Amino acid sequence: MSVNVSSLNSTLQPDLFTYNVPALIFGVLLIIVIICGNALVCLSVYKEKALKTTTNYFIVSLAVADLLLAVLVLPLFVYAEFQGGVWSLNVALCDGLMTMDVMLCTASIFNLCAISVDRFIAVSIPLNYNRKHVDYRQILLLSATWLLALAVASPVIFGINTVPRRDPRECKLEDNNYIVYSSVCSFFIPCPIMLLLYFGIFHGLRKWEESRKAKLRISIQACRSLQHAAVAATFPPLGALPASLPRVIERDLAQSSLEELDDFTQPVCPFPPEYKNRTIQTVAYPDIQYGQPAQRKKRAKINGRERKAMRVLPVVVGVFLFCWTPFFVVHTTRALCESCHISPHLMSTVTWLGYVNSALNPIIYTVFNTEFRKFFRRFLPRCC
Repeated sequence: MSVNVSSLNSTLQPDLFTYNVPALIFGVLLIIVIICGNALVCLSVYKEKALKTTTNYFIVSLAVADLLLAVLVLPLFVYAEFQGGVWSLNVALCDGLMTMDVMLCTASIFNLCAISVDRFIAVSIPLNYNRKHVDYRQILLLSATWLLALAVASPVIFGINTVPRRDPRECKLEDNNYIVYSSVCSFFIPCPIMLLLYFGIFHGLRKWEESRKAKLRISIQACRSLQHAAVAATFPPLGALPASLPRVIERDLAQSSLEELDDFTQPVCPFPPEYKNRTIQTVAYPDIQYGQPAQRKKRAKINGRERKAMRVLPVVVGVFLFCWTPFFVVHTTRALCESCHISPHLMSTVTWLGYVNSALNPIIYTVFNTEFRKFFRRFLPRCC
């Protein structure tokens, strides 16, 4: 009997403990990149005054979800992958892992959805939007993302993963109905909502840009009219008038972009110093204040920094969809089609691809956001 048992153990040993060293190396590197990158994002918003915007607070919430994923989920996942996909730890620990996995993945996409809602409000009703401080609506959005993510994941910890004939050597979601439910709640409902909101955001930005260009043209015409009227009302000019418009207006007209520009009720039109220093006939223009900057209009505007933040967020969403769509499609297909054979290697590949997303977000911020890039350039040389 002892001979038979030992021979059986020697037969099963290679199958149970086929170590996957590349998965271990890649997993450790991925954990380090996720922790360092997302910690830098959180630190940059904490240290840099220019980054303390409401949009970046949502980005910090997203970074916290990625950090927790790297600390609580990835080490156990990498350990299981290193053992060839065999789960050798406690079943209760597996349920805890699945709970955190579902919750943090859901929190990531809910944070992206909350960002799109926040940006849509900033563009659609800017008068009621607080850009500098987090108000109660933004706190409500941030709280809702985490509470809803916890609600989606909570059935796992309450025992829905306990099914008859469960294989303790596999750590996965066991209930197919819950797999479909969690996939719909975590991915297939929020993603279309998010894409529709971003479509509305860019439509609003396009309208804002057209309105801004129209006001710029009016400012240019008013400035030219003022200069011509001033020349005609006085004695012959002492020197040539400026051939060009004020530099700020020229720059904005040439760029025709949404870069930061202070909104004034009327343009400030500089006169040559010869006219300022001579006693000349007074010309009254009641609608334009000579030599004084006009008062700022008390109305909302979309500034350049905010526009840059909006530019980077669709890239984050696109990368997220690229990384997680294969996982949710394969995951849902496995639950709905029990007769379909889905390779364990395919499941492992799409899962790794989803986790890679947590390492890509800080890289995207560095490449596309000037303020983040400046902080990283200042901070990294001091650390290294």
